[in-house]
Amino acid sequence: MREIALDTETTGLSYKDGHRVIEIGAIEMVNQIRTGRNFHVYLNPQFPVSEGAFRVHGISNEFLADKRPMAEHIDEFLEFIGGSRLIIHNAQFDMGFLNNELQLLKRPFLGLDVAFDTLQMARKKYPGGQNSLDGLCRRFNIDLTGRTLHGALLDAELLADVYAEMMGVGANQRNLLFAQNQEKENNIEDIIQLKPKDGEMHVARQFDATPEERAAHQEFIDGLGSDFWKRVDNA
Repeated sequence: MREIALDTETTGLSYKDGHRVIEIGAIEMVNQIRTGRNFHVYLNPQFPVSEGAFRVHGISNEFLADKRPMAEHIDEFLEFIGGSRLIIHNAQFDMGFLNNELQLLKRPFLGLDVAFDTLQMARKKYPGGQNSLDGLCRRFNIDLTGRTLHGALLDAELLADVYAEMMGVGANQRNLLFAQNQEKENNIEDIIQLKPKDGEMHVARQFDATPEERAAHQEFIDGLGSDFWKRVDNA
C-alpha cells in the first residue's frame, strides 16, 4: 500500500487571512516503510512571512524571493502524490492550506477522505500524552537532534517514522526493509549477471536444459543409489 507522509510550512496560521504555503515535504511509503523517494520544494508565496511563522521555521522573505510560485510546481506535486493516502499530523491545517492553493489555481480540491490524521490517531492511542510530533518522536526514541526549527521535509521524514511506529513497524524492521527497498533499485543487469574475478561478464542462462542434459542428470541421480535424492529431484 502506497502512502505519502506530508508536511507544509506556511507564511502564517490561517489561509483565510491570505497566508500561503512556502514549503512542501512529502515522503513516499509502501506498507509504512519509507522507499527513499520524496518531493520537496520551497515556494514564493507572493505574501509576506509573518514574524510568528518565521520564529517557527526560520524561512525568510529574502530566502523565498527567488523561488518559483506554486503554479510552477503543482503538476509535479499532484503527480507525486497520485491517488495515495496522505499521512498528515494535524491534517485539517495542511489540507486547508493545500486546498486553498488548489482553489487559487482553479484546480480540483483534495478530498478530506484522502488524508489520515496521525494527531487524531495519537490522541486515541495515548490519551493525555504528549502527542505533538516532537512528543511522539521522544516516545518512540526517534532522533530529534537535527530538528532545531520546523522544516517540511524533515518533519515529513519524522512523521513517516512515527506513523510506522504507531502502526507496529519498529525501527529495526524499518531499517531492514528500507535497505531491501534500496537494493531492489539496483540495475536489473547487475542482479542477473555473474561477475567473475577476471571481470568477464557471463549472463545467467535463461533457457531449459536439453534432453541430453536431463538424461545425464537422471543417470547421475540413479548412480547415487539412494531413493532420497530421487524424491528430492521429483519434488
